[in-house]
Amino acid sequence: MSSLSRELVFLILQFLDEEKFKETVHKLEQDSGFFFNMRYFEDMVTNGEWDEVEKYLSGFTKVDDNRYSMKIFFEIRKQKYLEALDKRDRAKAVEILVKDLKVFSAFNEDLFKEITQLLTLENFRDNEQLSKYGDTKSARGIMLAELKKLIEANPLFRDKLQFPSLKNSRLRTLINQSLNWQHQLCKNPRANPDIKTLFVDHTCGQPNGARAPSPVTNPLMGAVPKAGAFPPLSAHGPFQPTPAALPTSLAGWMANPSPVPHPSPSAGPIALTAANNAAAILKRPRTPPTNNSAMDYQTADSEHVLKRSRPFGISDEVNNLSVNILPVAYTPQSHGQSSYSTDDLPKTVVMTLNQGSAVKSMDFHPVQQILLVVGTNMGDVMLWEVGSRERIAVKSFKVWELGACSMPLQASLSSDYTASVNRVMWSPDGTLFGVAYSKHIVHLYTYHGGDELRNHLEIEAHVGSVNDLAFSYPNKQLSVVTCGEDRVIKVWDAVTGTKQYIFEGHESPVYSICPHHKENIQFIFSTATDGKIKAWLYDNLGSRVDYDAPGHSSTMMAYSADGARLFSCGTNKEGESYLVEWNESEGAVKRTYHGLGKRSVGVVQFDTTKNRFLAAGDEFMIKFWDMDNVNLLASIDADGGLQASPCIRFNKEGILLAVSTNDNGIKILANADGIRLLRTVESRTFDASRVASAAIVKAPAIGTFGSANANVGTSLGERTAPAAAMVGMSNDSRNFTDVKPKIADEAVEKSRIWKLTEITEPSQCRSLRLPDNLTAMRVSRLIYTNSGLAILALASNAVHKLWKWPRNERNSTGKATTNQAPQLWQPPSGILMTNDISDTNPEDAVPCFALSKNDSYVMSASGGKISLFNMMTFKTMTTFMPPPPAATFLAFHPQDNNIIAIGMEDSSIQIYNVRVDEVKTKLKGHQKRITGLAFSNTLNVLVSSGADSQLCVWSTDGWEKQASKFLTIPNGRTASALADTRVQFHLDQTHLLAVHETQIAIYEAPKLECLKQFVPREASGPITHATYSCDSQSIYVAFEEGSVGVLTASTLRLRCRINPTAYLPTNPSLRVYPLVIAGNPTDPNQFALGLTDGGVYIIEPLEAEGRWGTSPPNENGAGPSTTAGVAGAEQSQR
Repeated sequence: MSSLSRELVFLILQFLDEEKFKETVHKLEQDSGFFFNMRYFEDMVTNGEWDEVEKYLSGFTKVDDNRYSMKIFFEIRKQKYLEALDKRDRAKAVEILVKDLKVFSAFNEDLFKEITQLLTLENFRDNEQLSKYGDTKSARGIMLAELKKLIEANPLFRDKLQFPSLKNSRLRTLINQSLNWQHQLCKNPRANPDIKTLFVDHTCGQPNGARAPSPVTNPLMGAVPKAGAFPPLSAHGPFQPTPAALPTSLAGWMANPSPVPHPSPSAGPIALTAANNAAAILKRPRTPPTNNSAMDYQTADSEHVLKRSRPFGISDEVNNLSVNILPVAYTPQSHGQSSYSTDDLPKTVVMTLNQGSAVKSMDFHPVQQILLVVGTNMGDVMLWEVGSRERIAVKSFKVWELGACSMPLQASLSSDYTASVNRVMWSPDGTLFGVAYSKHIVHLYTYHGGDELRNHLEIEAHVGSVNDLAFSYPNKQLSVVTCGEDRVIKVWDAVTGTKQYIFEGHESPVYSICPHHKENIQFIFSTATDGKIKAWLYDNLGSRVDYDAPGHSSTMMAYSADGARLFSCGTNKEGESYLVEWNESEGAVKRTYHGLGKRSVGVVQFDTTKNRFLAAGDEFMIKFWDMDNVNLLASIDADGGLQASPCIRFNKEGILLAVSTNDNGIKILANADGIRLLRTVESRTFDASRVASAAIVKAPAIGTFGSANANVGTSLGERTAPAAAMVGMSNDSRNFTDVKPKIADEAVEKSRIWKLTEITEPSQCRSLRLPDNLTAMRVSRLIYTNSGLAILALASNAVHKLWKWPRNERNSTGKATTNQAPQLWQPPSGILMTNDISDTNPEDAVPCFALSKNDSYVMSASGGKISLFNMMTFKTMTTFMPPPPAATFLAFHPQDNNIIAIGMEDSSIQIYNVRVDEVKTKLKGHQKRITGLAFSNTLNVLVSSGADSQLCVWSTDGWEKQASKFLTIPNGRTASALADTRVQFHLDQTHLLAVHETQIAIYEAPKLECLKQFVPREASGPITHATYSCDSQSIYVAFEEGSVGVLTASTLRLRCRINPTAYLPTNPSLRVYPLVIAGNPTDPNQFALGLTDGGVYIIEPLEAEGRWGTSPPNENGAGPSTTAGVAGAEQSQR
């Protein structure tokens, strides 16, 4: 049940209670299980209504749910039994013993026998333990106090003991608001409406000769409130007037907007205004009025409607211009849309920019159209001059004033000084841009040309990730709007950094924001990860609308460049994507565009251009639509190598398109005008002032429209389109059809000669064996700490080893590196972290460990009890779960470090709560021991893998099994009887890496559809282990013959092979190979190996190379999603 449905139940409970439907109230409490009424429970216990007590409890818990529940039911039934004995009703006592108390004999047989023996006593008080039993009333009182403690401690009653704080008659208030809203929509609103039913929507009848007021001739904001609001009625009639109306459309909520800044709201009821509301304005009749030339009516197609550059705002020079410049007669298709064709789309690849890490966000400069700012998953922000392919400025993630940060942020940074960029965005005039990071922070940089970016503002905007930012002008002053993981939207002064507004109401992290305006009404759309869409005015009155995005998807919204049309694109947890246009007046989807994939990787990103085209990155391609046609217009793969759901961005004129690639690059695509622009600039040396003049290309004006249109935009960066084809800077009229850029030809040529990168010599990579003065034993498990500052290994003798890199001049960050040897760290006490091994042989055990998110402690086992170690002191904090069965795999719940999934030797999985020392549930579905566990935050599932080569998906809500599938063993291969199968989720939390000695496979959760399979050549021997790189772009695979393969994750194509001779000293008598491999959590090109001889190596590519090989080209034009087998080498199969 959704959170809003849950809240509705509380409103109904309040209503029923106010109407004195007491029995119905308690029945609904029991049936819903949302609120446990302790006062009602106390009354029933005090009165001895035992059957009713148990019936009410059954809505919240059962006898065997946990030990608290068992104790609650036992105490109630014991009291009922003792009262029967006290009344000398032996028959009743026997019935209670057999029917109610016998169930507890399975848990404590001795106690049940003792209770049974009470039947033999003349007075049960002769039993020593019951000698102080008084009368019935006092006994019930004592028991009730115990029951209340048990209920409060029982996790099943958590959040169910407190009724939400609600104003009186909240449901009535909402209904009254709805009636007010329905009355506003009446074509002929009466001063004293007669409300007779709630079963249908209210409308006022048409009076004789009545005429609805014109939405044009009346001012948008009614200065004088309408006299006739709903009259005060009795409690059981239609309801009282309320201060605000809750509308049901995306536009209608602007009917009574508050001017900005907003005065404090009046406590009294607000009367209804006439029908001259924003909803009427937004419906935009197709024929403009002619009776008032002073107030020209703006149709959706009028060119002089406020134009918008990328972010929302009006530049200073146009701020004082009148919105309505000229009265213009309506002309259908006034944008000249009929002149557009697919040739206007930028589809030719003209260059590739090497970014170095995965691209997360891009934005073209609103004026200098060949300037591109890019943010990456490593926190780098780069400014590219596309014309010269020059990276002119770089900023790495760094907190400017650490001392001014909150303690949670300082703590987070002390353990992990990295952050990803979630969004980059230029201001409307291009003088500054904002960067939203995955950790609390927003940075604003100023840019005035050249290669200089200056720090402007650092704002600690949110708790956790800042998911999006945009610019707006709520008070004719530039502001920054942000949203975050903490479910809040905030507005900041872009000059001073002062917080101006805060909007709360979302129940999940806010995913994106879209500021915009209609006439003089300014507002913000926000979307959350639970698929909710809300809208806000710049006031403190809360959200004005509450809608579900199509498919409950994480969604981004954007307006067309002229502000007339609203679109959204999003992807839900099942990977289903939706691209739609909205009808703002009705708050409904107007059209849904076809052609997006059924199983998108991550959230599909989109953009708009020329008031005519939509584009989305999906299925390793760029897909285009005509805004007026739901069918796919065109799709291109941009010569291959794109990400599964690439980041895409048009420049303002729509003649260039940037798209991210799966090898951490950016491809720039252009149409003929874009190629002409780039060729004009390409021959020049970069100069910011000249770029400004070169980038702004004037287009002829259309009709009588003025050029002084104010530029306003949305968070997704809509742009004004050129009215006609671009004219070359030099008036060059030559035919450009043969201008295929050189770099594209070079790429084609390179694809013909591509070959696997083979690394065979130590000089071809960087490697370091970590120093070790302890007993060298086979490395069974290996992991980097989450901060990337240390490496933890578990050897086969149950001893842990921890290496830490010192901070110094050579390594200022203290991150793991091959440039400096780490220290094998031990606390001053000199103790070792050694697992309990009981009576087992450690060599025969299946070691396992899991690290807490903050690197503070590690949970580990080597065939004996599970141990919890303090990572600072190495002390054993506790041990639990002695074998048999022994633990074979451990995984922390991603949202609660106290919940651990424990895979066992007997093939079961135990969900264990450390805090209360209790097994919550036991999952059974495998046939052999558990060898892998992985949680998905997004899907709320746990995936398990076992030595039976089976994968199982379990819901983390109720822990029921959702799906299972056995791996398909490749033809001609045989798997050993207890071969490990490991699982790991991709960063998108949907695609799943399964590792088996015979194969690497990619599955899609939760249905476990196998998307791709990689089968190694037999000469490599079995796969010993594999892992994703931290950006999920690569997969590192270790083989028994000692080599390490680097696969491109999206295609499972081998692009680089690191032979053992490149990192191991030559010793023919000793067969050494990697057993485990771990990816660096902050550097996607570094990994660590744990070897059979006890050695641990870290390996990196040469600094000059920066990465492991290049991705192989697509064969026969096939895109990465349909990779075919590669004969004679490692095979990648569907």
